[in-house]
Amino acid sequence: MAPVKKSMQRTTTTSSNQLPTSVGDLNDPPPLAQNQLKRGMSSRHLQMIAVGGSIGTGLFVASGGTIAEAGPGGALVAYAAVGLMVYLLMQSLGEMTAKLPVAGSFQTFATRFVSPSFGFAIGWNYWFNWAITVAAELVAAGIVMSFWLPDVPGWIWAAVFLVALTALNALSAKAFGEGEFWLAMIKVATVVAFLAAGVLMIFGVLGTQSDPLANWREGKEVFHGGWLSILSVFMIAGFSFQGTELVGVAAGEAKDPRREVPKAIRRVFWRIMLFYIGAIFIIGCLIPFADPSLLASGEADVASSPFTLVFERAGIAFAAAAMNAVILTAILSAGNSGLYASTRMLYSMAHDGKAPKIFGRTNSRGVPIVALLATAAVGLFGFLTALVGQGAAYTWLLNVSGLCGFIVWVGIAVSHYRFRRGYLAQGFDVKDLPYRAPLFPLGPIVAFLMLIAVIVGQNYQAVLAGHGLEVLSAYIGLPLFLGLWLGHRLVTKSKMVTLEQMDLSAPEDIEESAAVRSTRTGVTN
Repeated sequence: MAPVKKSMQRTTTTSSNQLPTSVGDLNDPPPLAQNQLKRGMSSRHLQMIAVGGSIGTGLFVASGGTIAEAGPGGALVAYAAVGLMVYLLMQSLGEMTAKLPVAGSFQTFATRFVSPSFGFAIGWNYWFNWAITVAAELVAAGIVMSFWLPDVPGWIWAAVFLVALTALNALSAKAFGEGEFWLAMIKVATVVAFLAAGVLMIFGVLGTQSDPLANWREGKEVFHGGWLSILSVFMIAGFSFQGTELVGVAAGEAKDPRREVPKAIRRVFWRIMLFYIGAIFIIGCLIPFADPSLLASGEADVASSPFTLVFERAGIAFAAAAMNAVILTAILSAGNSGLYASTRMLYSMAHDGKAPKIFGRTNSRGVPIVALLATAAVGLFGFLTALVGQGAAYTWLLNVSGLCGFIVWVGIAVSHYRFRRGYLAQGFDVKDLPYRAPLFPLGPIVAFLMLIAVIVGQNYQAVLAGHGLEVLSAYIGLPLFLGLWLGHRLVTKSKMVTLEQMDLSAPEDIEESAAVRSTRTGVTN
């Protein structure tokens, strides 16, 4: 086996995987002895962080709009296609993350395996993605609260929940993981209960459903709007699945990431697919796509989610109010995970010289508190609800954040393709990888092509109709990313990393623990 290349080898031990760069550091990294993350999260934390970050407003709130747009069959096809794409991306992420479990995750991979400028753009794009998502969740939380207290302005709830989420993230990583575990458990239990109730309603045990498959018959516009409508809801479906990649970020603070990351990735995807596909099918059976309530769920009446409507039609009035409480929990959980992910990304970029060094500082509990406060400040966008209306702000923020997430997924596919090529070029054997993506190279290539198609055509209606504001909100993430990438390259003169120069070294604390485990068990990973 060829030795690991040292052309970009780090000079200081750190769980954040600091890299000396050749791209013109903004500042010298802070002293790492006082500014390290702490590995305190277990396997169950990793799994629930991924589940919690991806089950939120996309499922509980936006799913009704997808069925109204493309019909039950169209929505099901869109979610299934996105699920396949995510499956391929999770394989790619699992291979890289198990080998290099660092908090920087995507931006570190993009920097090492593509180019420093590409990593710079991916990192800031991901931070922006989740920071904006936190704002979107705050908007949605205010909308849900109006179910009980319609006279209280949404911006008040945005402020309250922003303070609460920031306080929770200021605790240790282990405490955050534990809190997110129980928040996600509430969501998972609720979805399971919804699926069970939906099945009972379909078979007539609950409610008054007389023909459960009536909405799926020919003539009922099962695929309302055809393939173009399916493409148009693909964006919303993709936003719904965004968050599964959080396991890659959390790996930087996991106790045994080389064993637990592959386990979490294998389990999480199928659970999420079951929840989404099952929920869309049940909603499609119980609520016609042209139902006025579904059509209203995209604007100011977002609180009337399809989940709430199903329980109401089952004749359980109290369950509707309870479901809104669960929706609120889900929204806050997704926002909480987003605040965590964006904070860690900003922290990692500070240690890699891609952000001011102050963001790389941690408190005594290993929390990057300055990065947390800076990211929380972006949550002030939630106050847009007081200016442009809750529904409009929610939709705009959803579109902006959604495209940013797709761009990051493109970065994962590209990075994995080059990682595997570099791994082989340096003389390594794929059998030695802690986790190996079984569908390489088809997986990242197919995912890349699907993502490009969606990014280009995800809001074709607005383009054809000449709706400038809608086009701006849908595509603004693309010129932002390209500007960061090309601007950084122009300033720093950085070039693509060659296969032979790729830094494939893992954090030293991980290598040490692997060596100790190998000595004890005789098994290498």
